[in-house]
Amino acid sequence: MGLWFKIPLWARVIGGLILGGVFGLVLRNAGQEAFVVTWIKPFGDAFVNLIRMLIVPLIFTTLVAGVIAMGDPKRLGSLGLRTMLLYMGTTAFAVTLGLVMGTILRPGDGVDPSTAGIDIQQQLASQIEASSNVTLTQQLLAIIPSNPIAAFAEADVLAIIFFAILFGVGILMSGEKGKPVSNFMESASDVMIRLTEIVMQTAPIGVFALMAWVMATQGLGILQNLLMLALALYVACIIQIVFVYGGIIRIVLGLPWIRFFRGMLDAQAVAYSTSSSAATLPVTIACVSDNLGVKKSVAGSVLPLGATINMDGTAIYLGLVALFAAQALGIELTLSDYFMVAIFATMASIGAAGIPSAGLFLAYSVLQTFGVTQEQSLLIVAFIFPFDRLLDMMRTVTNITGDGAVATAVAKWQGDLDEEVFRTPAKV
Repeated sequence: MGLWFKIPLWARVIGGLILGGVFGLVLRNAGQEAFVVTWIKPFGDAFVNLIRMLIVPLIFTTLVAGVIAMGDPKRLGSLGLRTMLLYMGTTAFAVTLGLVMGTILRPGDGVDPSTAGIDIQQQLASQIEASSNVTLTQQLLAIIPSNPIAAFAEADVLAIIFFAILFGVGILMSGEKGKPVSNFMESASDVMIRLTEIVMQTAPIGVFALMAWVMATQGLGILQNLLMLALALYVACIIQIVFVYGGIIRIVLGLPWIRFFRGMLDAQAVAYSTSSSAATLPVTIACVSDNLGVKKSVAGSVLPLGATINMDGTAIYLGLVALFAAQALGIELTLSDYFMVAIFATMASIGAAGIPSAGLFLAYSVLQTFGVTQEQSLLIVAFIFPFDRLLDMMRTVTNITGDGAVATAVAKWQGDLDEEVFRTPAKV
């Protein structure tokens, strides 16, 4: 056991990814998919449930503790403005990158979306209809929880963030009378971070099980039809991660970008296996705080917001799917079409939930900005749907890496970055 814990956690997680993928493919070729679903996948589900167990209490305690640590509500406003500007800027670049990659690689040429299974089309139609009934006004009003307890019970992240910020401000305004609550919330935040570290020790097993399930049930054969779309997405995401986030770290902040990526490895590995920014949030907070030296006041404020609104991988994906659909349907896009897709995809990605495949349902709406009918949009979404998990895994890695880069930048500008910790090789 001692030897196991001497191996860095990120190496154990990456090992779990590789071994799980190989194991799943072997059992798929042996016709044992049912065995993987029945006996292996539950270990992955248990890991995801452990992570999800942490999300609500971690967001609330760290965000409240972060607001308290600011001391001055004006400083919170400065942090929030810088955070939002960075998130919006990287997202706008991401969707543009997706459009460029789609134009260069043309993943939709020669694709016949009508081959999508009718059962998948029917399943997606009901899900899309349910989500489209919610108006923008209703979404905005839902941020303000009429019942905070219900928001906690339903894991409504945006509502929890809103309530946590107000709760923290209320503690600050209470002065000495609010001190006992302040001390409790700061202690609770530390406890939740320690609990996250305990849960993360199960990550290699959970990641192994999830990858085995993905490969056993989907295999590599599905890549044949959508290889170019996958290639375009992965290349675009790598460019976003290395040059945009790496550029922020190295050029804008003057910090060693290799240290940044090493510090984020644990979170990236978990993001790739779970396909969920929200489920990865506890690990992202731990990596950014422990490995990158970002003070908990900033990490606890910036990262929960990022897990909800910073969806750069989704923005890239929406731009790509728009080009994929136009090429598959033979639609020639004008410059104004590109502009509208870029604007709409940027705004839509901000509202994407941090859960698997959320971006695919947003794509249904984006396609209609340049004349694709609802029926055609459904065909495109249904065609991609069986393969979306492997695409979503890379989108999530991009999302959480962007969260880490923005948190680091904001911390540096706020004077809340311990550069000695950042420059020290990550103890992962």
